[in-house]
Amino acid sequence: MEYTNMTTTSSKDYELLDSGDGEKLERYGVYVLARPDPQALWHKKLPAETWTRAHGKFNAAARATADAWTLLPDVPERWPVTLGSLSLWIHPSNFKHTGIFPEQTRNWHWIEQTVRDAKTARRASVKVLNLFGYTGAASLAAAKGGAEVVHVDGSKVAIKWGKENAELSGLSAAPIRWILDDAVTFVKREATRGNTYDGIIMDPPAFGRGAKGEVWKIEEDFLKLVDFCGKILTPKPLFLLINGYAAGYSATTYRSIISDMLSTHGALGAGTLESGELTIQETGSGRALPAGIYARWQATT
Repeated sequence: MEYTNMTTTSSKDYELLDSGDGEKLERYGVYVLARPDPQALWHKKLPAETWTRAHGKFNAAARATADAWTLLPDVPERWPVTLGSLSLWIHPSNFKHTGIFPEQTRNWHWIEQTVRDAKTARRASVKVLNLFGYTGAASLAAAKGGAEVVHVDGSKVAIKWGKENAELSGLSAAPIRWILDDAVTFVKREATRGNTYDGIIMDPPAFGRGAKGEVWKIEEDFLKLVDFCGKILTPKPLFLLINGYAAGYSATTYRSIISDMLSTHGALGAGTLESGELTIQETGSGRALPAGIYARWQATT
C-alpha cells in the first residue's frame, strides 16, 4: 500500500497564480478568476492590484443567485480549455464551481492510460462506471483510452455539460451512456440485472439529491453504495478510484473502503493500492493548496 500525495502543476490552460486569506486566484485559459477556498489559511503573496485585475470574482454572499459572479464585460459565458488530452468547457456557476476540478488531471491521465494498457494487453473490452460523474472529464478519459462508459449523475445540467465536453473533445461518438439517475438506485438496479464493470469511479459529495429528489448523505449512504458496487465488479476488475472533497473523511478511510471491497472480492493482492491528498502547486511560491483526497487501486497486468 502506498501513500502518495498527487500535485497538479501549471499548464498552458490552467494555473494557480496565488492563494491566501480564504481565496484562490486561478487562470483558466486567458481568463483569471478569484473565488473562495477555505483551505487557503495563509496570506496572499501577490499584491492586491493583481487580484483586482481578475476577469471574474465570486461573491460568496450572493451564492446561488445570478449575481454570484462579477465578470468583466469581455468575459464570455463559457470558454474552452485543454487539460491533458481533454478539451473542456469552463462556465463559472452560481455555486462557485467552474465545471472542472484541475486537481484531477493526474487521475484522468491514470484512468486513460490504465484502460489503454488493458486494451493493449488484449483485454477484449473494458467497461467503466462513473458515479457522481459531474461534467464528465473522468468519463471522457476512460472513453479516450478505449472503454465503454456508463456515466451517472443526478443533475440534468451536468449531463448536458458532459455531452458538450464530449463533443469538444472529439468524443461525441464514443460509447458513453449518459444516465440521469440516483447513484444508489442505479447501482442496485445493475446488481439485480447482473451487469458488471471492470472499473468504477466514485466522487461522492457530502450531500446531494438524485434525479427524482432522492437525498444522498454520505455518512448514511456511502457504505450502502460501496456494498452494491462490490456486487457489480467483474471477476477480474481493472481499477477502482474514489475521490473526496468536503465530506470530512481521510484518504485512509477511502483506502480502507477499497481494501475491504477487494478483499471480499478476492482481488486485493492482484494489484497496487495507493491513496493520499490531491494538491495544486502555486506558481512562484511553490505552495501546495489542498484540493481533496483520493484512493485508487489498479490490477497488475
